[in-house]
Order: sequence, then structure tokens, then C-alpha cells
Amino acid sequence: MQFLEKAAKAKRQPIYALIGDEDFLKRRVREAIVSAALGDADPAFAVSVYSGERLDFSTVRNDLDTPSFLAPCRIVIVENADTKPHPAVDAFLSAHRPALEKYAAQPSSVGVLVLDVKSFPETTKLAKALPDAAKIVCKAPYENTLPKWCVSWAKSAHGAKLSYEAAELLVDLVGPAMGLLDMEMNKLATAVGNKPAIEAADVDQLVGRSASADVFRILDAIGEGKPKAALEILETLFAEGEDPMAVIGPLTAQLRKLAAVGRGVANKESLGQAMDNAGVPRWEKARLASEKQVRWLGLRRLGQLTNWLVEINLGLKGGNALPERVQVERLIVKLARPREGA
Repeated sequence: MQFLEKAAKAKRQPIYALIGDEDFLKRRVREAIVSAALGDADPAFAVSVYSGERLDFSTVRNDLDTPSFLAPCRIVIVENADTKPHPAVDAFLSAHRPALEKYAAQPSSVGVLVLDVKSFPETTKLAKALPDAAKIVCKAPYENTLPKWCVSWAKSAHGAKLSYEAAELLVDLVGPAMGLLDMEMNKLATAVGNKPAIEAADVDQLVGRSASADVFRILDAIGEGKPKAALEILETLFAEGEDPMAVIGPLTAQLRKLAAVGRGVANKESLGQAMDNAGVPRWEKARLASEKQVRWLGLRRLGQLTNWLVEINLGLKGGNALPERVQVERLIVKLARPREGA
């Protein structure tokens, strides 16, 4: 994110490592590198993209050393540079590490090499040879910072004003995938037309619900005192092939917020203040839903939530012999059954 803000004025590096698993950010960074390095030149005459699978370094080196007569430099992008194409075949980065280390010491003056990798350990000679400005981390921000990013990105990329409450709801419905969030913001900007801003009601009406949103339907049913409905939604998700791990992710995120609300209330905070401190979205429907869930669970169960979450996360990672689906079902039953007392 910091690189994108300063890319146009940053010094060109002979080698870049794009590190992480957020493809949306990697695409933006690649575009920024190409734009800054080539200016107005046509990328078609200066950019080569290779898959790292079974790629020979001599091919990359020849491209990097060949001057472009129609652009300031050559750019070579190696995708999946640290991915093994086969268990018996080394990834490009591993297979050609000595050659890459030698190249880093004396890079081409007319070429820019971009390595797309999942990880890039700082303990390697190649990582140590690159300055910090050349190592660009492309990982999604923490989920609680994504609404702020959505507000900024909607304005800069789509020319639309997105209210913070709408951004919070958007992240809740779509999840943390930045590419999907960008697509939804584009659709929203088009759909609202000349309205002064995209509001939470627009998001509620226009944005498709992901599996994570179905998980919130489970929690809504729990908060409304409908345990049978909560279990039916869960069973529908499983019947449609949803992975239990995909269910537990958004479920865990909301239950952690509810646990924090419970601690706040136990410490004599007002419910509104406790929800503010726990990061519950300020959109009215989100607040009402969380309030219902807090009241349904009661302070005793709210105090147990953290332990229950630790238990199920360890269980799903192999600590419990029960099938993953059954473990999730048992947690929902604990949450959904009527409480014995506050």
C-alpha cells in the first residue's frame, strides 16, 4: 500500500520481489512498476511475462540484457517464481538461486526483473542483496482496517464516495478479498449513479452475499432465538459443499467481537461503548443484530466464547477426532440453545 502511494516518484530498482498472496495488490504493484519504468512507452514492446515453472534463467537474462528501442528499459516478470511445478522439480527461485545472486550483484542496466513469490525469507543471500525498496509485501491488510481502505479506494479508483458504515457492511458481506471488494465497489459506483454517496442501504440491497454472509445469517437466527433456523442454515451450507473451515473463519471473527463486548459490559461499560471498543460496525442493522446476539448468549456464555474458539480451532487442526462438520455443529448448538441464566 505504501509503495503504491509513492511508486510514480520512487527510484527504479533492477530487481523487485513481490511477496505475498494478495493477487489484487500484486496486480496493482506490477502495473505501477511498469508505468513508472516505461512512462508513455507501449508495454507490448517492453514487457515479458513468464511462468516460473521449468523456466531457464538464460531466457530471463537474455531478455533483461536486450535493449528496447521503443521503451526506456525491458521488464521481465516471473510469475510463481517460488512454486514447484512438480515435487521432483525445483521452483525457479531455488533452481537458479546462485545465478540470481550473481545477477543481483551486477544487474542489467537496461532491464527490470520482477519476481512474483509467496515468501522471500530475509535470511537468504538474494533477499539480503535487495534494498527494502525492492521488496514489496503484497498481503491483505488486517480485516479491521479494510473499511478505511474501501473508502479511500472507492474515491481514488471509482470516483465514488463510500460512507464508512457502507464500507463496514461491504467487508462483512464480501469478506477480506481485495479483488472482490474492488469489483463490488465498481458495481456500486455504477448502480448509484448521481447519488452523493454510497450508503449502507445501497450495499445491503445491491451486493451479493458470500458464504461469510450466510454465517452471519446463522448468528442472526441465534440472536433472534431461533436455534432450529440457525442449524438449518448451517446444514444448507454443508449440503452445498461449503468447507467447515470456510464457515469457522467469519464465525470466529464475529464471536471474538461479541466476547469483547461481553468483557466490556462486565467492566461496567455501556453496551454502545462496549460495541464501539470491540469494533462492531456502526451501521444500524449490524448494531441491532449484535445487541440481540449479546442478549441471547448472556454474560456467562460470552465469557466462555474465547475458550470455545480456542477449542474448536485446535480441534479443526487435528486436535479432535470428530469430523470437522460435527465440531462446527456442536459449537452452533452451544450458541443456539436457550441460556440457563445471564
